Amino acid sequence: MVKLNDLMLEGTQETILFLLSNEAIARGAVEAGVRVATTYPGTPSSEVGDTLSLIAKKFGMKFQFSVNEKVAIETAFAASISGLRSMVFMKHVGLNVASDPFMSIAYTGVRSGMVVMSADDPSMYSSQNEQDNRHYADLAHVPMIEPSNPQEAKDFLLQAFDLSEKYKLPVLFRTTTRVSHMRGLVKLGEIRKDLPEMGVFVKDVHEFVCLPSNSYTLKEKLMDKMHGLKGESDSSNMNRIEHHGNGKYGIITSGAAYNSVMDVITEYGLDADILKLGFTNPLPEKIIGGFITNHRDVIIVEELDPYLESKIRTIAQMHSIDARIYGKLDGYFSESHEFTPDTVAHSLSKIIGFAVQDAPKGKLDLPPRPPVLCPGCPHRAAYYAVKRAVKMMNKPDTIFASDIGCYSLGVYDPYEEADTMISMGSSIGMANGFAMSTNQKVIAFIGDSTFFHSGIPPLINAVHNKLNILVIVLDNGTTAMTGQQPNPGEKFNALGEESPSIAIEDIARSVGVKDVQVIDPYDLKESLKAITRALKEDSVSVIVSRRECAILRDRDMQKTGKILTYTVDQDKCGKCMNCVENFSCPAIFIENGEIRIDPNLCDGCGVCAEAYVCPFKAIEVRQ
Repeated sequence: MVKLNDLMLEGTQETILFLLSNEAIARGAVEAGVRVATTYPGTPSSEVGDTLSLIAKKFGMKFQFSVNEKVAIETAFAASISGLRSMVFMKHVGLNVASDPFMSIAYTGVRSGMVVMSADDPSMYSSQNEQDNRHYADLAHVPMIEPSNPQEAKDFLLQAFDLSEKYKLPVLFRTTTRVSHMRGLVKLGEIRKDLPEMGVFVKDVHEFVCLPSNSYTLKEKLMDKMHGLKGESDSSNMNRIEHHGNGKYGIITSGAAYNSVMDVITEYGLDADILKLGFTNPLPEKIIGGFITNHRDVIIVEELDPYLESKIRTIAQMHSIDARIYGKLDGYFSESHEFTPDTVAHSLSKIIGFAVQDAPKGKLDLPPRPPVLCPGCPHRAAYYAVKRAVKMMNKPDTIFASDIGCYSLGVYDPYEEADTMISMGSSIGMANGFAMSTNQKVIAFIGDSTFFHSGIPPLINAVHNKLNILVIVLDNGTTAMTGQQPNPGEKFNALGEESPSIAIEDIARSVGVKDVQVIDPYDLKESLKAITRALKEDSVSVIVSRRECAILRDRDMQKTGKILTYTVDQDKCGKCMNCVENFSCPAIFIENGEIRIDPNLCDGCGVCAEAYVCPFKAIEVRQ
């Protein structure tokens, strides 16, 4: 069977593959001759890195999962000004972390092409907010490109690199969840083989040292570049007009919203011309002006903020164009969440006046299904032990500061151990504030990858300021939530090569934490001892709860064939319900009044068989 990475390697210019847009973007990076690619994994951008980790080495590309987005963008920038094409990609909130260097890179400019991909997440399928990162293009004064499907994702990326090199600017390449995770046919192109594999940095203090005296001049050059880019946008094939029917209405749209618009036009046979924008900063002012002039009624369809609409209304006012413009600012479209064909149809019907056929509702009223930790997840055992220890120590007002990762699911019943969660590393940062502001005990939960990403500075802050907090690092040996990508705590890198492993406990001790313990969360007895001891401390304590991710453990067991599952001896079971109500593994369920374990879900971790979960010793290895 031919694997995807083999096709990506062997595909010729005429090969057609069925790809995710993120996979197409990885192929686009190869075709563009990217030599350095960096990222911190985050949904919905993760598959770009997952794909490059498989193919980068064979194409002479250096690829890394960086410790965070700031490091990733600085690494890519250094490659660019050394003469190598580079790319950095991240989810939308990752650009917040990278925004400091991103703003300055726009001033200094680049040498070889550099593309910054931001994968936005309308409707927050896997994110804490749905910020609209198109505003970063305005804030930094850089060009922005937005594809709508997998073929555009690859082809537009190539144009983004050419544009970057022509104007010596980084290009913001913006996708959304619906675009990144769309799958479609992609025709491969030729791979650039004329670009150097190793660069040389030529010094220029006035260009790359952002002292105020230098930046003063660099800002003026930046604005000149953006003025020149207006002509590029007007002549770009990434912006196009499509005609449907007699074109009574004009619709201006971009990105994923374009796909919903096309579905509605096709289904209802609407008479509307479409101006589909792919080059969205700077906007093609002449094309938009002409389009508005030719259509008395113009509808702006875009997700999230009225980014296009505000600019288009400005263009109409500046050119004294008499047209009725409909959009978000006058209430026809929502400013929240992603659009679907149904939501777009309902909004368009208010303007155009047609009857919308609502999809028939299902007869089943399904109960809510909140996400749960996997069977065998070591975080479940850690949360169970912490809750029990807090109760034993009589600290009911303990504050639980959580963080970004699988363990954020600790917010749900029965653990209820997440009182705050706002951003990467915020658990320890907020624990600092709680320790200064209250007399309550504070426990900060943070994952291993998140600790390396942004947990170390607030830990140092807590030690230096002699604060009373307990930090529990849930170390499952991978960046689990986004797909098991490696982090600095592992013994291999993005390309599978052996690399030095950084021990979290060594970092904690090196910054001055005196009370550092390492536990196996599967061992509830020792876990309870460590946690109760730490709860007695009045300074910074760190517990590293180390046990590999259940998914990785399952893979290893499947390879060796050593699969263990558990069952309940009904004669011994006391029906105390502790395993169901307080441990709450999804493999454990009730059937006809009896507690049972689903062998298809059971991970064989054995934690439920411990006396701290099953005091009757009714849970045993399935023979």
